[in-house]
Amino acid sequence: MIVIKGIAASPGISIGKAYVVEDEDIVVERVEIARDRVKEEVRRFKHAQKATLRDLDAAEQKVLKVLGKQHAKLIDAHRLILKDTLITQDVSKRIVGERVNAEFALSEALDQVNRQFEKMDDEFFRERRHDLFDVGKRLLLHLMKRQKRSLAEIEHECVLIVRNLLPSDTLGLKDTKILGFATDLGGKTSHTAILAQSLEIPAVVGLSDVSRRVKTGDLVVLDGEQGMVIINPGPETIAKYEKVQQRAVAEERSLESLKGLPAVTQDGRAFRLEANLDSPEELKNLVALQVDGIGLFRTEYLFLNRTEVPGEEEQAKAYSAVVKAMDGREVIIRTADIGGDRLSHIGIDGPKNETNPFMGLRGVRLFLRHLDLFKTQLRAILRASLKGKVRVMIPMVSSVGEVIATKKLLDQARAELAAEGLAFKEELELGIMVEIPSAAIHLDAFLPHVDFISIGTNDLIQYTLAVDRINEHVTHLYDPYHPAVVRLLDSVVQTAHKRGKWVGVCGEMTSDPRAVPLLVGLGVDAMSVSPRMFLRVKQAVRSLKHEPLKRLIAKAVNCSESDEVRRLLEQSQ
Repeated sequence: MIVIKGIAASPGISIGKAYVVEDEDIVVERVEIARDRVKEEVRRFKHAQKATLRDLDAAEQKVLKVLGKQHAKLIDAHRLILKDTLITQDVSKRIVGERVNAEFALSEALDQVNRQFEKMDDEFFRERRHDLFDVGKRLLLHLMKRQKRSLAEIEHECVLIVRNLLPSDTLGLKDTKILGFATDLGGKTSHTAILAQSLEIPAVVGLSDVSRRVKTGDLVVLDGEQGMVIINPGPETIAKYEKVQQRAVAEERSLESLKGLPAVTQDGRAFRLEANLDSPEELKNLVALQVDGIGLFRTEYLFLNRTEVPGEEEQAKAYSAVVKAMDGREVIIRTADIGGDRLSHIGIDGPKNETNPFMGLRGVRLFLRHLDLFKTQLRAILRASLKGKVRVMIPMVSSVGEVIATKKLLDQARAELAAEGLAFKEELELGIMVEIPSAAIHLDAFLPHVDFISIGTNDLIQYTLAVDRINEHVTHLYDPYHPAVVRLLDSVVQTAHKRGKWVGVCGEMTSDPRAVPLLVGLGVDAMSVSPRMFLRVKQAVRSLKHEPLKRLIAKAVNCSESDEVRRLLEQSQ
């Protein structure tokens, strides 16, 4: 029995036969190009770029369906690499200046950047080179007219052992018979590790030489909790890990028994527990979970990876199908929260190369510049409201003027539909995402104009603390328990309740059972949770008491450090 220690990348236990994947070597030869063929070679490289961009569009659709909007940002990172001067200019310059084939020019450029990465001490930046190689490999395969290796071709259950796994390879693992994976390379902050966690695939990375020490067919135990791979384990070791697996299965079964039960605390405080919906493909799962409704229906998927603006009929049909499937339970449809840089492919002018697109022209800001686009979506939502209980919510709101402008446009949409003889529900509740500090601080001015609010914790926290939550240098400062965040959340809930408006919450906090006591204590009315965490959050709500947590919040808002807030929450459980 051999034990190899690495880095715990994604929790879980896998026991099975190893399947070792040899490195897929791509041999690139230097070929001199005749002077009159140089322009054609540059064109060939440009075609490969366009094909790679199409790959990324398809990958984004898959990420949105499987993992949601948060992880789709990974594809944005790959797009930025594809647009980097290293790719867009340097490779073409090498082709022209050295009169060499595109494959060689690209590989030379990638090698140069790799050498720079290897000199870096920071793990975050070292790990980003795998994203560079992912894009580079896609380009090379298109240039060489070769197909990417498919792990879906593996016909039996196995534990994958490989030198390195790129993010694009990891994304496809959910549809394979791979029980878990172990790699020689990689770190905790790699996109491969992050994707494995989200896909709930056990993984250990950074094992140095596991791909050389394991042979295909060896029995292995992969311990994603401790970051270990055990080769040829003895009977006692296998029995120990099988018991761990059995306990995990038993926990999953106990969660299944919560379906259909109310999300109510032990002292009788009821909450509406709803789910997020990123695309209609997830509907079947939400219905099976017996959610109380859809607290956040993201509509961005309708606007991506296409060449024309989605029409009213298409949108109305898509929204109606979701509303009808929920059978009377509420559906909160959020108008598209998308940046202008992402709509140029459908003829919508937007800013090019925004320095910080997450704080730029996006959400309601963008749609109020393109009123026809906005009105079309509002008309489609109004028509879908006939199928059930619908509310509409606008994102990225920072001023009351944006709400008033939206209401005016909504009134115009109603008048037009009535004039055209198209049916819709006259009453449609309008809400806003409270995700910008200006809206949270000045909430009392917004409330006369809206029917409800939903706190978008992800953006509200990062904007309040000035922390980019996907920047590894400062991600440790992204803190839902920061006293300023707790105080702001408490202020928002109390302000809304005093004026008789209900408060929902969406964002990562709602899907973290450790943060649920804080939300219960704040007394929010509804939580919209990722489907994967829905039953675990319900279990957490049903194990708590609201009144003690309510008193705890009164203390938490006066804490000076996050650790004090955490200790208070731990003592309450």
